[in-house]
Amino acid sequence: MASPPTRARADYDYLIKLLLIGDSGVGKSCLLLRFSDGSFTTSFITTIGIDFKIRTIELDGKRIKLQIWDTAGQERFRTITTAYYRGAMGILLVYDVTDESSFNNIRNWIRNIEQHASDNVNKVLVGNKADMDESKRSAKTNLNVEEVFFSIACDIKQRLAESDNRAEPMTLRINQQDPAASNGQAAQKSSCCGS
Repeated sequence: MASPPTRARADYDYLIKLLLIGDSGVGKSCLLLRFSDGSFTTSFITTIGIDFKIRTIELDGKRIKLQIWDTAGQERFRTITTAYYRGAMGILLVYDVTDESSFNNIRNWIRNIEQHASDNVNKVLVGNKADMDESKRSAKTNLNVEEVFFSIACDIKQRLAESDNRAEPMTLRINQQDPAASNGQAAQKSSCCGS
């Protein structure tokens, strides 16, 4: 019976999991839609629990698959969303530049990161709704949206590449004859308790 064909090579070099966090209504879902789909909606989108989108980008000749998780900002979903902090490689803390309380709450979101995320997670602070007059601000014009996602992805890719380079392969030799034994000298055997 013929063996199954080998799997084709993955369509990306790195998989990076990003997490969008921040108060309800700051525009996390709009940022995600703008970046992943290139679209924008003027209607308010309430995220129930958690949602995600995927976009593959290219950085320095490497294909990076971004898995971007959009969390609900409401307190009632906090226990659901904190479970997603653990696997995140990068976190985008989003606040609304027209809402001072959403900026002040960033320190609470940072405490959540310190409690639930890994120590080496990359973080970036994103001020949303800065592209129009105060009465109509939104992520509508795509101002710096691409740049913020590419920037954090680049930093994480660099961190992953550096850790790959530091991990030296370990060589293990099995059934190699003891040089002393090959010279006619018997090697002493050790036992569990030294007897």
